[in-house]
Amino acid sequence: MDTCGRYLLNNAKSLKYDDYLKAGFPIATGVIEGACRHLIKDRMDITGARCTMRGAEAVLPLASLYISGDWDEYWQFHLQQEHKRNHLAL
Repeated sequence: MDTCGRYLLNNAKSLKYDDYLKAGFPIATGVIEGACRHLIKDRMDITGARCTMRGAEAVLPLASLYISGDWDEYWQFHLQQEHKRNHLAL
């Protein structure tokens, strides 16, 4: 309790979540921040890697699908959509 109280007192100037929310800033939990770090920083900040914003926007959704375990379901959906587009279009 003392540690938590000390943290809140020491960081009171930064803990204006009501103001941040009113300004439209996103507020995240530690779990969300950790997931973002894992998904974005760990994947995009590899030594020697160069990535443009366009490249990151293309890769991150796919990485997210893979990490979440939804890749197989997504891939079946993707194949169905490609089949419709390529073979069933009038």
